Amino acid sequence: MRSSSSTSGAGATFEKKGLAESNMARKEEANREKTDRMNEVLIPDQAEYSRVIEPYRRELLLHCYRLLGSLHDAEDAVQDALLRAWRHFDTFTEKGPGSLRRWLYTIATNTSLDLLKKGAPRTLPTVASAAWDPMRPVAPRSTEALWLEPFPDSWLAEATENPEARYTRHESVSLAFLIALQLLPPRGRAILILSDVLDWRAGEIAQWLEISVAAVNSALHRARVILEKHYQREQPEIVPFGDTNAALDTLLSRYVQAWETDDVDGLVALLKEDATLSMPPVPSWYQGRNAIRRVLSTVLFPPDVHKQWRLSPTRANGYPAFVVYRADEATRSYRAFAIQVLTLAGSPFPKQVASLTAFLGPELVTSFGFPLQIPQ
Repeated sequence: MRSSSSTSGAGATFEKKGLAESNMARKEEANREKTDRMNEVLIPDQAEYSRVIEPYRRELLLHCYRLLGSLHDAEDAVQDALLRAWRHFDTFTEKGPGSLRRWLYTIATNTSLDLLKKGAPRTLPTVASAAWDPMRPVAPRSTEALWLEPFPDSWLAEATENPEARYTRHESVSLAFLIALQLLPPRGRAILILSDVLDWRAGEIAQWLEISVAAVNSALHRARVILEKHYQREQPEIVPFGDTNAALDTLLSRYVQAWETDDVDGLVALLKEDATLSMPPVPSWYQGRNAIRRVLSTVLFPPDVHKQWRLSPTRANGYPAFVVYRADEATRSYRAFAIQVLTLAGSPFPKQVASLTAFLGPELVTSFGFPLQIPQ
């Protein structure tokens, strides 16, 4: 009898356990269905999401570029940020004008800050070391340093100008400004950009970055002090590339002709006496007409090679720029070689090249809307 009773009790226990597990399974399934129904309401389908979000992509690219100093990293950051936004669209609860834009900027900012934790600040050769002796061989390309990358003005044109901001949209992507930004700690850099470029109020920054207003004001003060020490707002004779004029067109036409006809003397004649030439990722850079002349004559225009360059005009970081192609006899074509960015000096109109920064490598060319190869 004892054995029969024990067996009966065990069976009842298993029945209760099975019933409980079944109820739990039904409850979990109901919760999943409820969650799915909520997601259908809160998370739009991909087509609808793209329609709402895509108009912000270019300005988010510009924002991430200011933070990161790299066009490629900015593209990765925006792609990741928009994916995060889609996955967490149900957390967007703010209403009112501009709230979606601020929410997206917050996600893009935090995504960029995550990337900045993984790498060192970016720079340019003219900042990283002293000028190179032109009698020494050109240094090999360096993969140890992280270099700034140029930004296409065609993307900048889509950004809105805020008259209340401390820095204009063109100044905020100038190479000099970006170099100074790289001296700031990542969060301080983000706060300064949000405040002094995008003209966000301290309270807005504090709310969206989930820190106190006092912390925002403190970080902003430190960032402004560092920027004031290391960034000199461009002098009047340095002319950003805006509306064209006859003097500017003439200078740039002479510049292109000198490159394409191997005219080293003509090219040097367009330079300021203390002009600089740099070619990241090559760490060596050169200053002065004589030093640049030697590099041009021995490296870029060797006597046994003729008419190997073709230049296509574009704009980068608010300045005149060129996509540079190099001849490839094997394919009888010109292959993308670099993006050149010029700063110009002269008053009232630019008459000389103050600096020439050639960002070597074909990978940037397509971002400027140019092909990797053109026919001879």
